[in-house]
Formats: sequence, C-alpha cells, structure tokens
Amino acid sequence: MTYRRTLKRAVGCTGIGLHTGRPVRLELKPAPSGAGIVFRRVDLGVSIPASLSCLDRLDHATTLTRDGASIDTVEHLLSALFALGVDDALVEVNGPEVPVLDGSAAPFVILIHEAGLKPLPESREYLRILAPVEVVHGGKWARFSPADHFRVTYTIGFDHPLLRHQNASFRVNAEAFTEQIAPARTFGFLREVETLRRNGLALGGSLENAVVIGETGVLNNKLRFEDEFVRHKILDAIGDVALLGRPILGHLEATKAGHALHAALCQKLLATPDAWDVVASAEQAPLVPRPASAPALVPDAS
Repeated sequence: MTYRRTLKRAVGCTGIGLHTGRPVRLELKPAPSGAGIVFRRVDLGVSIPASLSCLDRLDHATTLTRDGASIDTVEHLLSALFALGVDDALVEVNGPEVPVLDGSAAPFVILIHEAGLKPLPESREYLRILAPVEVVHGGKWARFSPADHFRVTYTIGFDHPLLRHQNASFRVNAEAFTEQIAPARTFGFLREVETLRRNGLALGGSLENAVVIGETGVLNNKLRFEDEFVRHKILDAIGDVALLGRPILGHLEATKAGHALHAALCQKLLATPDAWDVVASAEQAPLVPRPASAPALVPDAS
C-alpha cells in the first residue's frame, strides 16, 4: 500500500509573474490528508483548489478561479508537486500569479526537496485508464490510453527551422522528472512578444525566465536540452492533468496540443466513466464507483 504524502515543513520563494510582471511571494505548506493541492490568495483571503472545476482562462497559461479570485500560471508548480508525489499541500500566494522563477519547474523541485515529504495515514488512490479517450482539434490531438504506469509522449511542430518537429516520451517518476523534464524552460517567439504584451501577457518575460526564439536561432546563450521545447510541453501537460486530483496509471499522448486541449481531454475522460476507475495499485479492483455525471467540457481548442 502507498500512502498519501504532504510536505514536512513550510518553504517559500519570491519572484515575478510571467504574464503579470508583478512581484509575488509563494509559500508551500503541509496540509492534512485528503486536502489535495489548494492555492490560497492570502491578499484576498480566498482558497482555490487545484481542480478542473476551478479552471478559467487557458491562454498561454493555466488559470484557476473561485469566488472572484484567480491564480495564474499554476502548471509548472503543479507539475512538480504531481511528479514528486505530493498529494496534499497548501500553496499561499500574495498575488494573482505563481512566480515564474527561471521558467522551468526545477526551482519548485528544489523547494519540495528542501521541505521534505511526510507520509499521511490514508492510502493513496490512483486514477487508472481503462480505455482510450481522445480529443481532436484540426491537426492537434491528445489521448489517454491504458498503461500500468504514467507515461507522457509528446510531439510538437512549428513554422520555424528549430522547431519543425520534436518528439519525446518519458515514463514519469520523481527521478525522470527531476533530471529530464523539470529543467526545461518555457519558450516563445520574439515575433510574438509585442502582440502578447499588447494583450496583457508576458509582461514579466525575459531572457532570464524564458527561451526566446528569434528568426535565426535562440537568443539565450544555449539550450539545456537539444529538445528542450518538447520537454517543456511535457512539463506543462503533467501540470494540467494534475488537475484530475489523483496520480495517473495511463499513457498521455499529444501532438501540437496546449493547455486548452489538455483540459478538454481531462474533462472528456471524466465524462466517459467506462474509461477509468480508481485503484490503490494497478492490480487492484476499483475503490470507488464511477460518477453518474461529469462537468461540462472545456472548449476543444488550444
């Protein structure tokens, strides 16, 4: 039996929001068993669970909203918590966005290691994929299919010499995530920066926290991986599927997808009760009944 885990002690960091450009303080704190991951806007006194039911905007980042309060760019932190096996934690933030730090999940991995992990008295439950579920939007698609572990396979393609095609596949566990996925930074095209900023996005973006791609190459000194771009898309996807609220036994595949398509896939999975169940391990019978109904689907776009 595997037990739920939380943090041993509180840890924190300070940075700026990638899209808002505002300074923000973040603290990770232990939480009781069954609490899940909860964001707390301490400046507003509002708690926002990391749940599909709280999804709001999915424009270049994942945003959660509840009771008039929102928290932006949650995917990098959620990805680290999910991959390192943190089931229950309180995330206190004194502003509208999680700090971007260096644009990857590596600083959050360091924070989690600094805090340490503590087992809780309740057993861990896994969401097991029983049958394929897929969403398609034009040439973009995402799919869950059965597997006895969590694996992510991703393909990207852009109209740029550096990014015409990249593909990567990882069995996601704490070690693989820490070494092969977490260091991959968010990226964007120089030609899109002004448009994003006119729309109130990427206001905190810089060469210190994002890989910026010009017409002839990367403006930063060098990439951390030759295929850093697709690895970051895997990082984002892990953070988005973390909103399902349980570790996953299944294979996530995606081609040219994004936050909205990841969310649409998760919503469709919950709306297809014969495609999944909840178990304590890959070999066990279902622990809980499937729901009679599911929330409305997120629009199938990216």
